[in-house]
Amino acid sequence: MDNPDLIIEALLFASPEPLTQQKVNMLFEDNPPNLEIVSERLSQRYLMQENAFEIQNVAGGYQLRTKPEYDLYVRRLLNKTGQLHLTQAALEALAIVAYRQPISRSDIEAIRGVDSSGVLKTLLKKSLIKIKGRDEGPGRPLMYSTTDEFLQAFGLSRLAELPKLKEVADLMEDQPALTEQIDAFK
Repeated sequence: MDNPDLIIEALLFASPEPLTQQKVNMLFEDNPPNLEIVSERLSQRYLMQENAFEIQNVAGGYQLRTKPEYDLYVRRLLNKTGQLHLTQAALEALAIVAYRQPISRSDIEAIRGVDSSGVLKTLLKKSLIKIKGRDEGPGRPLMYSTTDEFLQAFGLSRLAELPKLKEVADLMEDQPALTEQIDAFK
């Protein structure tokens, strides 16, 4: 077996939520290491090496965390990179714009079934969508499309890299409510 301390270290680094003994037990076929003991050993090593991070016992598990004295710099980094926090409504509207652009607010609302003016303002403010122009139809409504910031936030180089709706539908077959929402896009 590989070095269990290094495996646990890699798991702590990669895990978005606290790592628990139960998760460790599921990942090792035989003789899973004791997470508490390994975490203590790693913590001692990090302390001796004067690293900028430490292992903390959080929410019933263990997690790598930046030491408090570096908190200011980490916050600055996350604020500058614009860590994305979107509501479910904003994600729905953004997905509709991404797949159907350019699209008007009324068309977005027809798909979502609710007023979308607030979420569109939020998406505009976050520069994830932009006003592409006006439709030629009655009232000449504004048309929305995604921005380069949208591509950057989702790690795409171009819109063609978005998963096809059929691919998403195939993944969601066991969740009928999501399938109905995807069908509304088509």
